[in-house]
Amino acid sequence: MTRPILLIVDYNLSRIDEVRHLRDHARHRHGATVVLIRADPTEADHAIADEVIDLDPLRDGFAEMGEKLLGHRRERIRAGIVFSDNAVRSGAELLERLGVPIDSPQLAEGAFSKYRYRLDESRTADLLTAQRIMVPDFAEIASLEQLRDFARAHSDGFVVKPAAEGNNRGVVVVRPGDDLTAAFAEVLPYLEGGVICEELIPYRREYSFDGLGSLAFLTEKISARGRYPVEIAQVLPAGVAEHERATLERAGRQANWLVGQCDGPFHNEIKLSDDGLSAAIVEPNRRPGGMKIWSLARWVYGIDLHHRWIDTAFGTAAGAGWLVPGCSAATVMLGIGSDRSFAPDDLASGTDPFADAVQATAEQFGLADGDLAVTEFSWLSPERRELHAVARDNADFAAQGGIVLRGDRADIRTVVHALREAWLDTLDRALALPAPVRKAR
Repeated sequence: MTRPILLIVDYNLSRIDEVRHLRDHARHRHGATVVLIRADPTEADHAIADEVIDLDPLRDGFAEMGEKLLGHRRERIRAGIVFSDNAVRSGAELLERLGVPIDSPQLAEGAFSKYRYRLDESRTADLLTAQRIMVPDFAEIASLEQLRDFARAHSDGFVVKPAAEGNNRGVVVVRPGDDLTAAFAEVLPYLEGGVICEELIPYRREYSFDGLGSLAFLTEKISARGRYPVEIAQVLPAGVAEHERATLERAGRQANWLVGQCDGPFHNEIKLSDDGLSAAIVEPNRRPGGMKIWSLARWVYGIDLHHRWIDTAFGTAAGAGWLVPGCSAATVMLGIGSDRSFAPDDLASGTDPFADAVQATAEQFGLADGDLAVTEFSWLSPERRELHAVARDNADFAAQGGIVLRGDRADIRTVVHALREAWLDTLDRALALPAPVRKAR
């Protein structure tokens, strides 16, 4: 009997372990052959799929070309998933052409382009405002003068960012009195793909509405303060009151409707007002959340959403019950103490600064053995890089670690901050030799 095909359309290289996990389940549970579509595939891509097709999802005519390459196997292609922002629209179009069930290609652009999403929001502003969802003012800009015009109209501050870019790259918060020329210079590399200014959302707390199909949960985001509001941790479960949960879920589902999500994954970033009654969408995503959010859900709720995604694509997913947390967990971004050139090879042999930092944090809070445990750790890159002590985006960190906290002797949000401080000390101790300090420019 000919094996069915699972088609995976694109992924970000940092998520290769997730693709491997998806592949293994598709093979073992569904007996599937896994075909991956990706631009400029590497040996690593060929190692995680049975077949790799070199095709860029951002290329004009991607769906038509993909259909020509795969149409003769249409009957074997039983399931498909789209696993990158770049492919969210074109990948859905290809799967629809191949007769594979997929969420709306027509509305998917809003989950890729921040400008398109704000346009869609503005068209339904009355409906959203009635649900106490703020619709920020926005404008696409292509010059410093246009940025200055937006600044004059928004004297309390605003955000300037690429129209379509992930990982917090290029996002700059502009406060009253800030140098507008410097802010424009920071987004200049993204001008060709589009740059937008947005009214500053006046809410401090940020969460994400995460899940798959009708299964949803809330994740709490901890961000750095200041000019570069990068994510420094994701925490599960989110610590919210019931009325706050209702507000966040209402906003998250409205975002799903606007971008056409129905059966597939979602990760909608949402800010919440201090009184918990109003919210605003930072951005929607039709993919699993980054920073290992689905891995956190596996620890906290005991559910493997990657397996469920594949089962949903094949039409075999069982009904899901209520998600009840059994512990708390976090993914934590780990930086450096000063601007410097850094590579993991700088560390003395045999040292484990993350394990040492977790142990020191457990001792600080008087936790029993096993109450605070490491779930995973990885360096963001094995290569030598110039890193900033004040990270400008999520690629500006040295490493990423996962922890699980059991019991009620400490709050995981407090633990996260203590752990990041402890990490700086243990990392410094583990460095074999002082790395060259970066000269100021």
